[in-house]
Amino acid sequence: MLVAELVELLEQRYPPSWAESWDRVGLTLGEPSAEVTRIFLAVDCDPRTVEEAIAAGADFMFTHHPLLLRGVSSVAPTTYKGRVIHRMIKAGIALHTAHTNGDVANPGVSDALAARLGLLDVRPLVPIADTGRGHGRIGRLPSAMALSDLAALVSSAVGGVRVAGPPTAAVETVAVSGGAGDAFLADAARAGVDAYLTADLRHHPAHEHLAGGGPLLLDVSHWASERPWLDDVAAFLRQETGLPTIVSDVDTSPWTFVADALPADVPPDALPAGVPPDDALLEDGNS
Repeated sequence: MLVAELVELLEQRYPPSWAESWDRVGLTLGEPSAEVTRIFLAVDCDPRTVEEAIAAGADFMFTHHPLLLRGVSSVAPTTYKGRVIHRMIKAGIALHTAHTNGDVANPGVSDALAARLGLLDVRPLVPIADTGRGHGRIGRLPSAMALSDLAALVSSAVGGVRVAGPPTAAVETVAVSGGAGDAFLADAARAGVDAYLTADLRHHPAHEHLAGGGPLLLDVSHWASERPWLDDVAAFLRQETGLPTIVSDVDTSPWTFVADALPADVPPDALPAGVPPDDALLEDGNS
């Protein structure tokens, strides 16, 4: 199969016209006439995933996030993106991206996230006309469960999760949105679901949403919320092309660990040298 033929196949499933106007999707690198023998999929195109693709012997890389989403004035190898581009060209790897056109596809990014939770009767959270496509998904759990149990399910099936709501609160209907999802907080509230799972929730939108009586919140990493979709894309490509496909599990989240806060009852003499107790910080006005 040629690069051009694989691009045509991908664009039939994820048409570029479905992407937001600001997005940058499609073929980024690669000769259309080059042959493809092995496909590599990743959420991000960065030095770690590129080296993984090279080690795997791939000559076509499919990513969810565009390498060149924000414009650059140079691709010199002295720049981060330039180094990635030069490395891929030298290794003979083409790069293709489906981003917001993959978000709204059916099946798309949020369908894969809903499937990880076993949601039933899945439909778009924000439908696009009568196409069956749209942003996010709504579904119901096979049986109602406590929010703490849902959080445990999310942690196991998707990744580490921050939770807003009483642990014992009952949850049956759930909205999900892969990627940054605070733009759909109001849609989740209007839908009347019990809980909303997404990524990259910010303090003020989440705080106002909860104060207004909105659904309970579960917040995972951006990478974790979109990684499940790659398995669906890989299965589609294997079926349609017969080519070997490899999905990267390299976590490209910028955050590498979480440090727990000191318990509230830690005595001042137990604090490391140079760290004042909380009341001293407040007295200094450093709130």
